[in-house]
Amino acid sequence: MTALMFPCTVFETQKRMDDYGAEDMRSGDLTAGQLKTQFRLTDISTKVEPYTLRRLAAFGGRSSMFRPPAAGGPVGRQECARILFDEFRELSATFALYGPYRHLIGKMINHMQYGNGTPFRDALLDQALKEHILNDRTDESSLIRIRDTLKTYINKDRKIYPSGDFDKINSIIRGSKLPKFDRFQDNFNGMGITVHDTWATHIKIKSLKINDAGYLAVVNYKVQDHFGLDAEDVLKFKFHQFRFFRIWFVLQRYNQFGFKPFMTNMEVDIHVKEMI
Repeated sequence: MTALMFPCTVFETQKRMDDYGAEDMRSGDLTAGQLKTQFRLTDISTKVEPYTLRRLAAFGGRSSMFRPPAAGGPVGRQECARILFDEFRELSATFALYGPYRHLIGKMINHMQYGNGTPFRDALLDQALKEHILNDRTDESSLIRIRDTLKTYINKDRKIYPSGDFDKINSIIRGSKLPKFDRFQDNFNGMGITVHDTWATHIKIKSLKINDAGYLAVVNYKVQDHFGLDAEDVLKFKFHQFRFFRIWFVLQRYNQFGFKPFMTNMEVDIHVKEMI
């Protein structure tokens, strides 16, 4: 019997980290005609018309579904994008009403505007991930399943986790619910709009110390999401109905703007102590 050596990656999702070829990572790839016909994106902003680069009327805006708004003065492309981003930020407040994470969406919109596609990291994201993992006390919790599997298969006499039982811990994680911000409260606390579902997750046991009383394990979660929209996202009514997502899609995918989406990175170490 040989011991499993640590640190050891015990789980990886099929979707890989840093997948810049994913559909939601595209930018500047659609024409005005495609956005209007394929995606029904005609009513974008209440402040500016991105296709014609004209301000909308100061009063009334899109006041009638039967009558187009009176055209205002022309704007340059950069100014149009700035106006759209300001409206994008204003509309984000609907999805981030309370709590310590409500300001994250503003930071991430700023990063889309100025970050040129570089990865995004924030201590609050790591905090949110840690709280989510620790507060999940359901039977589907990946952390609880890791804790129980270690307790079951640790060899108490030799004080090791047998390498032959690696598949036990891998399979139990595959049947678990990975941390995602798709709970009811995430619709209002800022995490659903910033992360929601996740793209890739890696779980690693960094260390495992065993004595006669029990064990202490350090479990590392590395989670990555994409702050970007794909075609399927914007075609769904649940997203298309909100001006917030229509502006986002146009800023990202319209070939006259092409603001780059980016990787959102989260990482946390969880200390697990258990009697055996």
